[in-house]
Amino acid sequence: MLPAYARLIGIEFDHWNGDVPVLTVDYTPNICGNPGTFHGGALGGLLELAALAALRVSLPEQGREAALTPLSSTIEYLRSAGEQRTYAIGQIVRAGRRLANVRASAWQDSRDKLVTTAIFNFAISPG
Repeated sequence: MLPAYARLIGIEFDHWNGDVPVLTVDYTPNICGNPGTFHGGALGGLLELAALAALRVSLPEQGREAALTPLSSTIEYLRSAGEQRTYAIGQIVRAGRRLANVRASAWQDSRDKLVTTAIFNFAISPG
């Protein structure tokens, strides 16, 4: 279940890539940065939710329930995201007992042409 913020800007679950969820958002004027491009904050939100989704799927498989708290993020904007559907996926780099490091990436036409990437660090608290 995605948070209210995701519903507000139109982020949705699209499909599974193996055992990792792929999220998507369609361009709308509500999340416009410069005319014809996504706002960077909307892309950052999409990446954070993709990272959280990957982590949320992984922890129960490990027999763990947890509360996740974002600690830090580094977002790299690689190219403009135009007026089309954008996809994002998270990849867990490491998930320890108390901390997790997750890489996320977003693309439009081709997964080989990323528009944005990010690294997120999350605190993991027993839930």
